[in-house]
Amino acid sequence: MILTVQLSRQGEGGARMYPHTFRGSPPLRRLLFIRQAAHPKHFLLEVRCRDGTVDPVPLATSRCGYRFHPTSGNLPLWRQRQPHSVLHSASNVAYDLEELWHAWQADPSDVDELWGNFFGSFDAKASTYAVAASQTIQETMQLLHLVVDFQIHGHTMAKLDPLGLDVPEDIDLSLYHFTEADLDRKFFLGFSTTPGFLSDYSPVVTLREILRKLHQAYCGCVSYEFAHILDRDKCEWLRDRIETGKPHDDYDKNRRLILLESLIRTTLFENFLAARCPSSKRYGIDGGETLIPGVEALFDRAAELGVENVVIGTSHRGSLNLMANVLGRPISQIISELTVGPRPVQVADGQGPIFTGTGELYFQQGASCDRPTHGGKSVHLSLVAHPCHLESIDPVVLGKTRAKQFFSGDVGMTRTMSVLVHGDGAFTGQGVVYETLNLSALKNYTTGGTVHIVLNNRVAATADQSAGRSSRYCTDIARALGAPVFHVNGDDVEAVVGVCMLAAEWRQTFHSDVVVDLVCYRRFGHNELDDPTLTLPEMYQVIKNHPSSLNLYEQKLLGTGEVSNEDVQKIHEKVNIFLDEEFAKSKDFVANKRDWLSASWTGFKPPEQISRVFDTGVKQDRLKLVGRAITKLPVNFKPHRAVEKLLKQRVAMIETGKKIDWAFAEALAFATLLEEGNHIRLSGQDVERGNFNQRHAILHDQETGATY
Repeated sequence: MILTVQLSRQGEGGARMYPHTFRGSPPLRRLLFIRQAAHPKHFLLEVRCRDGTVDPVPLATSRCGYRFHPTSGNLPLWRQRQPHSVLHSASNVAYDLEELWHAWQADPSDVDELWGNFFGSFDAKASTYAVAASQTIQETMQLLHLVVDFQIHGHTMAKLDPLGLDVPEDIDLSLYHFTEADLDRKFFLGFSTTPGFLSDYSPVVTLREILRKLHQAYCGCVSYEFAHILDRDKCEWLRDRIETGKPHDDYDKNRRLILLESLIRTTLFENFLAARCPSSKRYGIDGGETLIPGVEALFDRAAELGVENVVIGTSHRGSLNLMANVLGRPISQIISELTVGPRPVQVADGQGPIFTGTGELYFQQGASCDRPTHGGKSVHLSLVAHPCHLESIDPVVLGKTRAKQFFSGDVGMTRTMSVLVHGDGAFTGQGVVYETLNLSALKNYTTGGTVHIVLNNRVAATADQSAGRSSRYCTDIARALGAPVFHVNGDDVEAVVGVCMLAAEWRQTFHSDVVVDLVCYRRFGHNELDDPTLTLPEMYQVIKNHPSSLNLYEQKLLGTGEVSNEDVQKIHEKVNIFLDEEFAKSKDFVANKRDWLSASWTGFKPPEQISRVFDTGVKQDRLKLVGRAITKLPVNFKPHRAVEKLLKQRVAMIETGKKIDWAFAEALAFATLLEEGNHIRLSGQDVERGNFNQRHAILHDQETGATY
């Protein structure tokens, strides 16, 4: 059998070809390793068999290893589609390029000049080839499986639990046929599955270093679930950001001071309310304080990427902190509502004080503001008032987002986005969450992606997580929709900020949902007056002695010398003085605007206009004009026979003015409203045809499937 091996290299001067003709069929594994050693990204190896068996067989790579693509017209289609036939043919024609390499080393004149030039250009990397040559195909596949297992299952070994109650799994090297003796042995890792986490290293690395980098990328305080995503481009986008270092691991002293101040504001706000309003239920964020710097970073990054409006939905826990520290609601107003209760708004036009009815309780009210970002931009934030039935706010938030996108002409859905903050128990326990997720990619309902943040206490009211769900994670329902899930230890504020920024980038890049699982704890009960030790004594014994995320971050920065005790105390004093001033103001607080309803709602009628009676009649000549328009079909459009009959009946109705049924009357009403410039949206699965086969607002061509 006579074969030709062709290796091409893409360079500035174009492709260079290195042909070689030979006889025989040495082992396939040698061919694989020489191809890797050459350069995994810039070389293509083709084995051409002149007897037509495989003509040609280019060597390619896939996410999980190597494969051969037969393209020969001499092979029957059924053989071309069977991998075992391809591999069998390839193994029979593979040439031992390593023998050619060794022959060139012994005497360059014995090798074709073109091959000699090729090998000469890589002479400096002889040590790499030597390692590759000593490495078996079995060991390479074991390493490949090791890397892929970390990418897929690394989250099971991550340090996600701030309390240490959930012990992560550990890697068992014996599963990959490695032992402790292999840790300092060097391995060649040049295959295309692993360019990321070794981008700053030589292709030849010890197993110990490989494991260290894998643990750093996938098993630290952040872990990722993305292998369930079918779109490989999305997976590669994420993998590149994960394996080239921690997301946004570029914090300087100023950035860390900003995070520290945010964490101090968040923590001292809760401590202040606990001290000044001890008998009030505030549903504080104690134990999950890193949520606030996380969402601040999310909004900042989203604004940098073009977002101008963010619609937010949240549950009870942390809502007061979110309103005070992110949306700028006056703390004096919050304290007043905690101690006295809701107060009427003093209207300036002389109508007297009115109650706005914005929420059931003070921690359920909405808020809005124009928030400046650290990057010098501004983003409008709108927190929707939520009811006691927590997750029922989800579709409302998405509906408001969709409406803003429509009326602002945000066709690409890049300027307005939605953010939902969930509880772990509600995320798995309430069906409206999955129903809302299911709408995320539907053409008529999508908002271009929602960022979901699960404030994961691992407790739902009083129930432990083991009593609340059947899955490993509370976020597992999101996997069914192809959303990536970022798990993060809530005690690590920098990690939380990093994944929130990554979530904003995902949303703006792929316009699809993303989930941040912020694993934290609840320092007190379901509310501050509840005793959680009645049902969770073991957990709350650990929580009692666990330092806050603020304490941990302060100790970290003090330990590295990036801040001093004086720096920390100055921030504490500044925040405490501000809180004392707000408390003093709360005693005389008077609301002078409708808070979150104070913005201009263009196009919405005030209450006094809603009850007015308008003339809705339309002149007959106008009805005939629109009636003829909505019963006329495009040229060459082929409707269903029943629809064609219906349209003929409607033509008769409009011309005679007799026997007009309710369905046609509705169509005429819609047509005249649209003619006046009013927007009409009917929502539901059957609205285009009508549940009783009566509406037919959208028609389907029976030959092409086109709609009209």
